Amino acid sequence: MEKELLNCREAALGLLEFISESPSPFHAAASIEKRLRQAGFVLLPEYERWNLERGGKYYVMRGGSSIAAFLIPEMEEEIRGFQMICSHTDSPAFKIKESFELKGDPYYRKLNVEKYGGMICSSWFDRPLSVAGRVMVSQEGRIVPKLVHIDRNLLMIPNLAIHMNREINDGFRYQIQQDLCPVLGEAGEKGGFLELLAEAAQVPEEEILGTDLYLYNRQKGTFWGQEQEFIASPRLDDLQCVYGSLMGFLKAVPGRHVPVFCAFNNEETGSLSRQGAASTFLQDLLKRISRSLGGDEEDYIRRVANSFMLSADNAHAVHPNHPEKADPVNRPVMNGGIVIKYQAEQKYTTDARSGAVVKLLCRKAGVPWQVYTNHSNQPGGSTLGNLSNMQVSQSSADIGLAQLAMHSAYEMAGAEDVYYLQRLAEVFYNTDLNTEEDESVILA
Repeated sequence: MEKELLNCREAALGLLEFISESPSPFHAAASIEKRLRQAGFVLLPEYERWNLERGGKYYVMRGGSSIAAFLIPEMEEEIRGFQMICSHTDSPAFKIKESFELKGDPYYRKLNVEKYGGMICSSWFDRPLSVAGRVMVSQEGRIVPKLVHIDRNLLMIPNLAIHMNREINDGFRYQIQQDLCPVLGEAGEKGGFLELLAEAAQVPEEEILGTDLYLYNRQKGTFWGQEQEFIASPRLDDLQCVYGSLMGFLKAVPGRHVPVFCAFNNEETGSLSRQGAASTFLQDLLKRISRSLGGDEEDYIRRVANSFMLSADNAHAVHPNHPEKADPVNRPVMNGGIVIKYQAEQKYTTDARSGAVVKLLCRKAGVPWQVYTNHSNQPGGSTLGNLSNMQVSQSSADIGLAQLAMHSAYEMAGAEDVYYLQRLAEVFYNTDLNTEEDESVILA
């Protein structure tokens, strides 16, 4: 028990470090890439011909913010299929518009922002914020992407005092263009936001031709609770699943299946971008792997039919002050282990068969599992599993880790759960799942 608690603590510390390195989806992809490179993985540009080798370790990026990695088995036997865990790099935030600064305020300089994803707006007030993302730079006839992270307390969004908004505690409808403009500084200060960007990117201002920039919460992740049994951090949804599945993937030893790790961008806005889960990114990847292993279109379809996906995106823990919002029976809790998510309309892809596979894998990994379903009167969200299946039809289950304050600027989760996901991912990647004609599944 003591060793397991140490493993949980170590996993949680690793997660908080990873989140700190990942203030934007572009930085999250770069943090993943760093760990893959340290483990010997080689980048495959999508526009080049791939020459994959047995025993090879590879990764692919699209849009600078989605990343996939895979291992080619060393054995010469025929590859039966793919086993993958998919999660997402993005979180709800404010995106800075292309014309950065608002004009006409005689007292303050403010940035022009819009919502990205379904955020809890009130959680962004009265806390230090800054900016991270990427800029596109013109250099000697080339357009070059550069990561930007202004690593200091730069902005705040001030609440209106209760004396001027007496209804604030009775429910309030925020107007993004008016109520949530972040303050950059005093009016009349020298320089501007573009100057800050150029300094951060270490390029002249005139070379910046485009931006994908987001506000992020500067508050660091921490442990909390009487026994320090919980963690709190920005962007737990979904970097907790990204990190846990990545750590398990890095321990994969492939058998007759190709282990695949995927982290997509733009899940919070519907996954409809060229690098989203609904794009052809995953399909393109799997087809190219299959062909490199000597397969034709028929072999690709056969392999997909014998593949399995875990769609990993965090789940709602039963709320301490609002238990009535949860299902009467299926009530996940933080530190309760892997959450298996079900939904009758298939916004979650888990069915009896795929859910049973996850439960058996949890037993094999020695980790607890629990079930999430929506309250029947309370519609829930969707995730990337069913969107990925639009392009790659395979057996799939939706899982996650229980958390509170989902889509807040500062979220809460269990300190033990990321270790449970690491263990499940490791066992999943090191177990060959094979489908028989009667839909039976053999775990080898």
